[in-house]
Amino acid sequence: MAHEIKIPELGENIKEGDVVRLLVKTGDPVVKDQPVVEIETGKASVEVPSTAAGTVAQINIKAGDKVKVGQTIIVLDGEGSAPAPEPKAEKAAEKPAPVPAAKPEAATPEAKPPPAPAAAPAAPEPRAAAPGKDRIPVAAAPSVRLFAREIGIDIDQTPGSGPQGRISIDDVKAFAKQLNTRRAAGVGPELSAGIPLPDFAKWGETQREAMSTIRRKTAEHMALCWTTIPHVTQHDSANITELEALRKRFAPRAEAAGGKLTLTAILLKILAAALKVFPKFNASIDLANNEVVYKKYFNIGVAVDTPRGLLVPVLRDADRKNIIQLAGELNQLAGLARDGKITMDQITGGSFTLTNLGGIGGSFFTPIINGPEVAILGVGRGKLEPTCGGKDGLCQPRLMLPLSLSYDHRLIDGADGARFLKWVVEAIEEPLMISLEG
Repeated sequence: MAHEIKIPELGENIKEGDVVRLLVKTGDPVVKDQPVVEIETGKASVEVPSTAAGTVAQINIKAGDKVKVGQTIIVLDGEGSAPAPEPKAEKAAEKPAPVPAAKPEAATPEAKPPPAPAAAPAAPEPRAAAPGKDRIPVAAAPSVRLFAREIGIDIDQTPGSGPQGRISIDDVKAFAKQLNTRRAAGVGPELSAGIPLPDFAKWGETQREAMSTIRRKTAEHMALCWTTIPHVTQHDSANITELEALRKRFAPRAEAAGGKLTLTAILLKILAAALKVFPKFNASIDLANNEVVYKKYFNIGVAVDTPRGLLVPVLRDADRKNIIQLAGELNQLAGLARDGKITMDQITGGSFTLTNLGGIGGSFFTPIINGPEVAILGVGRGKLEPTCGGKDGLCQPRLMLPLSLSYDHRLIDGADGARFLKWVVEAIEEPLMISLEG
């Protein structure tokens, strides 16, 4: 009996991915749960397992194809069954299984969502604005238009559920919730064409290469976060002379436990304590309901530079782990990210992000907030600087660490940002403070 292997759920609100490579070929025997194809989404590579045992009779995809959740990719002959007939060339290939109807998302110029079942009709698509004088005004009461403006929603793009598409406040809330969901999943609008490009070949040799799925989705998400979140970046420096001495002293103990005692691991513990003292930095804004969502968990993402692009593994419950545990987990997650083996569950659910460029170089910079989070801390390379003062009033060389805190100004005021960064600096310079106040 034939058995179809379909693309499973790839993650919250992720509907498609790119085929990286096939792990089986026609005629191969497979067992249940054996990986048969590697799929790359905007966040990670996923190995799709076989859902039954049998022999590969038909493969409907190839490397480079774009596939959707629910699509049939491989057909198996069941154990002991007759082989499936080869499809004839003149006949159309087997149609993929229908993809369950998805909720409409913020205007994407590519594929239209599939029709929903009659029993559960999907909400109307966001309307496309007509250019120039032919543009038809949408039907909405002044109070609805005012509400949309207040929460930053384009009324012309909002689908209406009333007669002749009339828009209600509930429609505006629903549309805002869809946008928030897309931001949470790192799904943004397709990259715009941007400014018209000249023919670069007129001035010399050029080379083009396709953007990977991770690079494309990173670009979309960063553009979305930069254009929808009002960023403020605050800078300060921390004296890590004593902390660095402690790090070197206890490094062998961390290595014995399977981790590497890096400055990043120490900062994870400090940030987990800071987020408890300053809960606004561990929150998100729900525009649809005009609410602030305060998270009672402390999951900190760490930006990792990989050959395939930027990935942000998440260390869950950082407040409940000691520094050696965090060092070991960070080492493991970073390795999985660089090897392309990290799972969706390991890169979602963060509430704050840390990005450390110190191993490469540089000082202060402007990290972009990883929405729907509201803040991110950037770390540069520490360097020796002459500092004056102290008990003896003398100038001495100190190892200073540049810190750059970006935050969402809709929720966090400048004074809040200054207090948070001041607390972090003091905790770095006086680690005992975590035990006293964290």
